[in-house]
Parts: sequence; C-alpha cells; structure tokens
Amino acid sequence: MKTINILLESDSLWDKVKQQTNYALNCGALKSIPTEYELIKDGDIDFVVRILSNLTHKDNAKKQQKKIEKKLGKDFNPFLPYEEDLFVTNISDTHLCLLNKFNVVDHHLLIITREFKDQETWLNFNDFAALWACLLQIDGLSFYNSGKLAGASQHHKHLQLIPLPLISEGAKVPIETVIKTAEYQGKIGKIPCFKFTHALINLETQNNQDILELAQLTLENYQCLLEAVGMSIKKQEKPDPYNLLVTREWMMIIPRSQSKFESISINSLGFVGALLVKNEQQMQTLKELSPLTILTNVACSSP
Repeated sequence: MKTINILLESDSLWDKVKQQTNYALNCGALKSIPTEYELIKDGDIDFVVRILSNLTHKDNAKKQQKKIEKKLGKDFNPFLPYEEDLFVTNISDTHLCLLNKFNVVDHHLLIITREFKDQETWLNFNDFAALWACLLQIDGLSFYNSGKLAGASQHHKHLQLIPLPLISEGAKVPIETVIKTAEYQGKIGKIPCFKFTHALINLETQNNQDILELAQLTLENYQCLLEAVGMSIKKQEKPDPYNLLVTREWMMIIPRSQSKFESISINSLGFVGALLVKNEQQMQTLKELSPLTILTNVACSSP
C-alpha cells in the first residue's frame, strides 16, 4: 500500500476550524456571503435554494484578481501564497487546509495541494488521504469541481469540504431520499430520477479509521466511477469536466457539458440538491424550469 505522512492530529480539526473562523471573521479575512434559503420540491427532492443577497466582496475580489493577472501576464493563484489568516492546519506532507474566503455555508473548508497541481488533473492517493484525514474528524460532504465547465473558479487543485447537515431541518443532504432508490449493476448505481449521465457507488468502510486504507479504497472506487461514465486514466491525459461528491457513505460522479443554464451557475453542490441564485429573477427562472431540468441541461445526456 502507498504511504503518506499525515500531520493532522486526531480529534483536533473541528476546534481548529472554529478557532480560525472566529479569528478570520474578527480580522476581516473571512468574507462570509449572507444568504436566505427556500426549499423547492422537485419530485422526491427538497432542493435547498439559497439567494445571495450581497456579492460585493466577491465581485471586488474578482476585479482585483483580473488586475493582478493583467499586470503579471498570467493567471493569479490565491493559494500560492495562501492568505495566512485563512490557514486552518497542515493535513499531510502534500496538503493543507484553508477556510473558504467567500463562504456561503459556515465552516466551508478547502483542501489544497502545497505545490501547484492543476485542477484539471486526475485525483490521486494523496488527495484522498488528505480528504479522509479531514472527513474522519468532520462528518461532511466533500466535492471536487474538475474544470471550469464543472464550476471550478481556481486552477490550483483543491477539494472542498462542508459539514453536514446542509441545513438544520430534513436530511443531511437533500438527495438522500433518491439515493435510496438507486438501481445497481454490480457496484455501480444509477438514480432513476436523474436523467443524465452519472454513477454512484457505496463506500463500504465498516467504521474503518485507517486513513491510508480508506484512501486506497476511495481511489479504486473513483477509478470505477470514471470508467462507468466513459473516462479513463489510462487513455486520457486529463479528464473531461466532471463533478465528484464524496461522503462517508457514498461517492457520485457527474460529467459536465456546460457551467450554467439560463444564467444559473451549477457546481457539485447542485447535484446533492443545493443551488445558488443571485436574485429573485433567477429564483423565478429556477421555479419555472425546475431544478432537475437545470441539472439535466448542465450535465451530459444519458447514453
């Protein structure tokens, strides 16, 4: 089995996250974006739709980033160097943990590579080891936006982790109700109401606490999911755009065809039933079209 040096101390992450969050809020480094949410039912899924009420900080940051890129003549990387006030902890020799500067959900974490790795590269053993080091301490939803069409906003390789449940009422994630309806061929599951290409797999961890064993298991299942949707690490230098979702219990992959539909942008969270709209007009569009219709249009057609 492959090995990696895990630096994150046992049972320490949550305290570190809370402490750094308070510090970053007080010093102004953390720019939380206030939202209100509404539940929109589509089939058996109660979609959590958040309305962004103030994007000023994020819009200003994007403008500043473009100025820096123009001056440097290349893409600006906010993770090299990273903002020290957002630093949570070292995870391993290869990864560290930051707070998401413009968070919509509380305690939104970024698991980033220490050295530059491109977001449009395959995930590997070290990525999953860093993920499980965190996931064993925080019961959360991890996701990976591979490529701009999948919702990635930064080129530097980073997984993301948000604590569960997404909201205080209802299921831990909105799509739990339809995950239970998945139909399997071998270990690969398909959700009947998802009329787009996707693949689901159950993680049989049996309360395993061994980070390296879990990383290897997840890597093997990741490769199975890629093959199930027509991607191949052996044959492709880099992946087609896709979203990957990982919890302690299951993983799912969704290849992407476009980043938005009818002006509504979708990243990985959309496929667990959590959507963002910028204003009431987008909210009305979402209701008229239905969440599942929007997801179908930004994913790839089922074969």
